[in-house]
Amino acid sequence: MQDLLDPKHEFAGLREQIAQSILGQQMLIDRLLIALLADGHLLVEGAPGLAKTTAIKCLARGLEGDFHRVQFTPDLLPADLTGTEIYRPHDGSFRFDRGPIFHNLLLADEVNRAPAKVQSALLEAMGERQVTVGRETYALPPLFLVMATQNPIEQEGTYPLPEAQLDRFLMHVRVDYPDLETERAILRLNRDEARQEEPGGPGVVVSQAHVFAARQAILGLYMAPEVEDYLVHLVMATRNPSAYTQELVGWLRFGASPRATIALDRCSRALAWLNGRDFVSPEDVQAIAPDVLRHRVLLSYESEAEGREPDDFVQALLSRVPAP
Repeated sequence: MQDLLDPKHEFAGLREQIAQSILGQQMLIDRLLIALLADGHLLVEGAPGLAKTTAIKCLARGLEGDFHRVQFTPDLLPADLTGTEIYRPHDGSFRFDRGPIFHNLLLADEVNRAPAKVQSALLEAMGERQVTVGRETYALPPLFLVMATQNPIEQEGTYPLPEAQLDRFLMHVRVDYPDLETERAILRLNRDEARQEEPGGPGVVVSQAHVFAARQAILGLYMAPEVEDYLVHLVMATRNPSAYTQELVGWLRFGASPRATIALDRCSRALAWLNGRDFVSPEDVQAIAPDVLRHRVLLSYESEAEGREPDDFVQALLSRVPAP
């Protein structure tokens, strides 16, 4: 029976199901599932056509919940996202008409194309899990996941998210082009899907109750004190690298906030759980650290002038902070 299924087996099936439709982007699939299991939100950066939208659509088909996509544009208003109060002339009252942000899964496509007011409305909802319109506050669904995308190619006419607001995202994931063999497989898969007159059955569908049960199981996953210390030291090294090595001194203007520590803990636990283990290893922390830290560290002007990127600092950090 559905209620007797182990959430771990369900998520393994969901992971495999999404991978059958999204080829060559296993990291994106895993990060989506980790964000869901860690109760956070995801910022995905990549060129057009890399299956970012398709990935979250496939995730939505495998979950008990609803999905909505919002194309962010320069003329978008906060009310287009949150909803607005509608006047009812027959009785002189107002009725709140809920916007697309009240869905369980929300795709904020090209989030950097909308002005700051819209971005702030989205980020407030992400952080507070509620929307305030006028004098009333409306709670968002308990299961609420935002995947925002950024296009790194065109920057003209965009409104880049400030670093302080980027901190609200659990992870910042970068996706790249597939290799030659994967490109061939994508071509064949697209051709086969186009030949099908009717889509297949729903396949694996994970209930919201099992999502919440999985989150509780992940919080109870064993993490050795040495691994926890290693995790904390990685974040502390972004604020005071001189305590660990002199080679990284001067690379950063600002280090990661305590949100990074919490995110690194939750994400490494979710990764270990997804991979079928009941404990967190240093390798889990190392694997997830770039996605958790790259948008939370701010390089110095000298580092930027020398062509360095946040990923360079994170990789240098991982090689210098001793692992247990």
